[in-house]
Amino acid sequence: MSTTAPNARLILKTLLPHLVVAAAYARSLQTKIAILPAKGQGENFFATALTDADLAIQNLVEVVLLANFPEIPFYGEEYESSRNTKYFHTTQLSTEHDYLITLDPIDGTRFYMDGHSNYQIILSILNQDDYEAVLAISPAQNIYYYALRGEGAFQGTLEMSLEACTSLRVISSAPHVLLGWGMSSLATALKEQYQVIDIANDYSNDIQIPNLNGILSGELSGAVISSGKFIDGAALAFIAREAGCIVTTLDGSSLPPLHTCLDYSLPGLIVAASSSIYQNLLAATQSLLV
Repeated sequence: MSTTAPNARLILKTLLPHLVVAAAYARSLQTKIAILPAKGQGENFFATALTDADLAIQNLVEVVLLANFPEIPFYGEEYESSRNTKYFHTTQLSTEHDYLITLDPIDGTRFYMDGHSNYQIILSILNQDDYEAVLAISPAQNIYYYALRGEGAFQGTLEMSLEACTSLRVISSAPHVLLGWGMSSLATALKEQYQVIDIANDYSNDIQIPNLNGILSGELSGAVISSGKFIDGAALAFIAREAGCIVTTLDGSSLPPLHTCLDYSLPGLIVAASSSIYQNLLAATQSLLV
């Protein structure tokens, strides 16, 4: 990393006030936001959901980044639709640059469209091997979480500065386990010990179920996801790891360096609030990998 690169805390501190404005925008317009045509033929209806809020928030963040940190590459989920993409050096994690900043402007767009409160704005700062920082804002719940590499995880309300936030240690007594898209086959092996929330089969337009961010709030004690996208799943797993959770790949291996990953994604992940929960989730996944 070059000596002139801004540190991750400075980047978060600069962006936070603008992300709070984005959060207020998302919250105030949720009930009347325009739904846009689905993004292609994604693997599920979560991946293809799109609204005006996704595009507007990404544009706001792009403007702030280009004004303050124009030298840092940026990859936003809606980069193909953005008029600003061409002004960044690259959208890739590159050895020529110190960081890649990523953004999921509305993580849980389907939740957002259906009026649920657990959608998020997730901004991440990636290095070649790992995350440097992640900031996850829950506008409708007036809270945010952030983590800095090696410094732990923190939580606070949207009125609080980074420094005013309190330390976050994940402790969950709720025996709830989330299975991400494509993980439904694990349900049978886990149902005797846990209340299993299978996102593919249990999602409801009317009744809110936990998203992966439930691991941070204590609604979930564990989760298994088929891939950890840099912009969302892997970012939340980083906060969970800094908050004391166990995070590995589906076969129990350590996470690979980010620069070795393809398509802005880590492989499938296990996230667990304790070693006993982790062992149960690992055993279930290994039974399928054999």
